[in-house]
Amino acid sequence: MTVSEPHIVEEEFVEAKNSWELEKLYVDLASAKRKALTPVEKKFLRGLLCGFSPAEIASAVYKSKSSSTVRVYLSNGLYKYIEEMLSIEAGTSIKVKNWSRVTHLLEKAGYKKNCLQIEVTNNSVITTGELVTVVDLRSSTLIYSKDEKEAAELVTMQIAQQQDWGEAIDVSTFYGRENEVAQIQDWIIQERCRLVVLLGMAGIGKTALSVKLAQQIHGEFDFIIWRSLQLAPSLEVLVNQLIKFLSGHPDIEIADTVEGSISQLVEYMRSSRCLIVLDAVDAILASDSSSNEIMGHVLPQINYLPGYEGYGELIRRLGESLHQSCVLVTSREKPQAIAALSGESLPVRALKLTGLSYVHGSEVLKAKGFSNIKDEESRLLVDWYAGNPLFLKLVGTAIQELFGGSIYEFIEQGTVVFGEIRVVLDKQFQRLSQLEKQVMYLLALNPDFLSLRKLQRDIVPRVSQRLILETIELLQRRSLIERQGNSFAQTPVLMEYIVERLIEENMLLAGTHTSSLLINHTIFETHLKNYIRELRLNAEM
Repeated sequence: MTVSEPHIVEEEFVEAKNSWELEKLYVDLASAKRKALTPVEKKFLRGLLCGFSPAEIASAVYKSKSSSTVRVYLSNGLYKYIEEMLSIEAGTSIKVKNWSRVTHLLEKAGYKKNCLQIEVTNNSVITTGELVTVVDLRSSTLIYSKDEKEAAELVTMQIAQQQDWGEAIDVSTFYGRENEVAQIQDWIIQERCRLVVLLGMAGIGKTALSVKLAQQIHGEFDFIIWRSLQLAPSLEVLVNQLIKFLSGHPDIEIADTVEGSISQLVEYMRSSRCLIVLDAVDAILASDSSSNEIMGHVLPQINYLPGYEGYGELIRRLGESLHQSCVLVTSREKPQAIAALSGESLPVRALKLTGLSYVHGSEVLKAKGFSNIKDEESRLLVDWYAGNPLFLKLVGTAIQELFGGSIYEFIEQGTVVFGEIRVVLDKQFQRLSQLEKQVMYLLALNPDFLSLRKLQRDIVPRVSQRLILETIELLQRRSLIERQGNSFAQTPVLMEYIVERLIEENMLLAGTHTSSLLINHTIFETHLKNYIRELRLNAEM
């Protein structure tokens, strides 16, 4: 179809006349334009009044996946005429800014037909003559019916079609995180961040927080889509799903290149306000230790698994491209593209999630059946496991099944890391390079925060300060260490895990593989003895 077919143009989006004073709008906009609107301009105006985005108008009229022609017409024509017409009437400057604002501005100016308005949940049911018009306030979509009850059912269906929660978990029981939710919500709603990354070690609650947050702010978006990358879907599958959902057309033609399909996705994220959650991005990440070896030490990197490199391009484009949507990513590790794009005053932000407070950690234990738990027992468990919700749930189950529900007996036996907790930590530890493991050993054997200078001094053989810096940076991006000023440390559960690994590997046996020991033996032995002494004292409390 070409723009020179007025007999076809006039037949499209005619339902707009049911709710809008179209003829008056044509006349007033012609006055602002200083000549009559063209059939194409009238068509696009009706499309906007029906709640269609530029991309949807292009798809419906031209059967095209590109909305550039429609956008040019709107930006160089209709938007300017509407702004001039409304500015004259209001006596002040009025700006359209976005296609979704058109219906709001024109309704406010009185171009919508008089009607009876009845509230239905978060939407308005508007009666106009023999039809009931349902307006979805989040997407400005119009639905028509001759029956009010049917209209309400239709709008409920419309809302469901605009939200796809995929494999999102149940968060009806949710503990704490008020500050984190408020901060991310402010980034997304007030500061209009395009990409927000939620980081944290395994089990810390990233997935639950992403679902809870999306549920709380869904009313701010035209579309909500939540996807888990735990099973490592290909980029083509994921992007195709997103485009089909946002376009509303399952049979839409999608570009056959990665760059083209990402561009197509960005177009929809520009025309509509979308919230896309990508959970467990770390499932497609892999440590690459195949290059950059210096003095026997490999410089570790966080890269994508073979075949998943396109995800890096997707994340980069979604963070760099100008659009009105937001992508929320959760991961144990921060991909390089995000590390380069994020900043405190940039549209890409990252938040590292730490453990629950004593109060909320205690609530997790009570939910596991420890309703009469003592404050000191609760504090000790929450401290041992650094407020990690998953670890608290796992240890709660173990205490009930192995110790008859006696927290005292569990504490007395002194073993902190075991079972599924050990499995989770093994998976993260196995991703580390030798140099990262070496630094983790040193941190585990020091009760206080270690400075970069002391780390470099205690490692044998010596490595450059640059290598230490790069390794520490990577461990932070893996959510495995904590920083205080310019010094670093681990959580108690990680310290326990690392020390147990060293004991099990018999790294203190005299004369055994001393050439492979990368930590000063004397420092190691001293700190380990102190650690074991403190552990026994705690167990006897």
